[in-house]
Amino acid sequence: MKCFFAFKDKFKNKGGSRSAPELQSKSKSDSSAVKRGTKSSSSLPSPRSIQELYKEREQKLRVFTYNELREATNGFNRLLKIGEGGFGSVYKGTIKPSDGQGVPIVVAIKKLNTKGLQGHKEFLAEVQFLGVVNHPNLVKLLGYCSIDGERGIQRLLVYEFMPNRSLEAHLFNRASPTLPWKTRLDILLGAAEGLAYLHGGLDVQVIYRDFKSSNVLLDEDFKAKLSDFGLAREGPQGDHTHVSTAVVGTYGYAAPEYVETGHLTIHSDIWSFGVVLYEILTGRRVLERNRPTVEQKLLEWVKQFPADSGRFSMIIDPKLRNQYPIAAARKIAKLADSCLNKNAKDRPAMSQVVKSLKEATQMSETTAGTSSSSSSGSKSFQRKPK
Repeated sequence: MKCFFAFKDKFKNKGGSRSAPELQSKSKSDSSAVKRGTKSSSSLPSPRSIQELYKEREQKLRVFTYNELREATNGFNRLLKIGEGGFGSVYKGTIKPSDGQGVPIVVAIKKLNTKGLQGHKEFLAEVQFLGVVNHPNLVKLLGYCSIDGERGIQRLLVYEFMPNRSLEAHLFNRASPTLPWKTRLDILLGAAEGLAYLHGGLDVQVIYRDFKSSNVLLDEDFKAKLSDFGLAREGPQGDHTHVSTAVVGTYGYAAPEYVETGHLTIHSDIWSFGVVLYEILTGRRVLERNRPTVEQKLLEWVKQFPADSGRFSMIIDPKLRNQYPIAAARKIAKLADSCLNKNAKDRPAMSQVVKSLKEATQMSETTAGTSSSSSSGSKSFQRKPK
């Protein structure tokens, strides 16, 4: 899925010193793009910012040398490359503990493309946000390398390694084992709890801004962790209604009001979550141009099969082979519809989404062994993929 930067382009594709990243390094163009929304005559006291929180906690992040990370990846060997995108490349690597003692640690090392300003800004955002947040459903940033030397600028990030790749890889890669129904719900619940924490579990509200299946990573137990905070932003403070930003993200996942106005709120994340709910249900990408015209856009296609209709089961991922409780599937579809409400203020809060997903999970457990078409179906949907 390609990223977009500014919808004006109509979605066309497009050994030195080390120092701790500082938010003050943002360009004027960026600061002007992150204006606060209109406020009323009275102002509420502002909570501490991400920048202030980061200064308190930055010592927890390990600062690596470039040589350490080059050695950890065998010179950034292409055989160790596990991901690539507009941000740069990700490599699997092995680092030594900071004290030099003990068993080496397997990590993921993101080497950012620093040719443009965008890469540097995303690096700063990643370090600032992941240096502050602490939740089991958010990927852990272990450290970074920031060098401005004679050989050029180097920006690298070191994360915990997620051996089961992303939700996207398991949903859409034909070579991957089918994700059972129960595992899909567990992944959704974990991702929702991560978003709920960002929206309401910190001193400052965080808008993730890039929720999509490829950014939901899976650990060895298929536990979901949100990754890639390069586009994250602090939410509106006091009595402000929104944050105004340049429109960036991934086509198909961005909320319509954000695309049209650049006004960013936590409701934008909830729309994106609704899109992924339908990807989980259908096993289809948000946009698939190789399908018939009426089926190419996922959100338009599913409208033909309402959750309460007799045709609803026709949208369910055929790879599930009917091994799912139809009542729970209907509940997920209705939840997705509420997240995709055109009126942003009518979308549920992430805390409500978490509650609904827990209820759907409970429904699935109490109806274990049943399917959409039979009460004596296999229990295969309870197995976790290997």
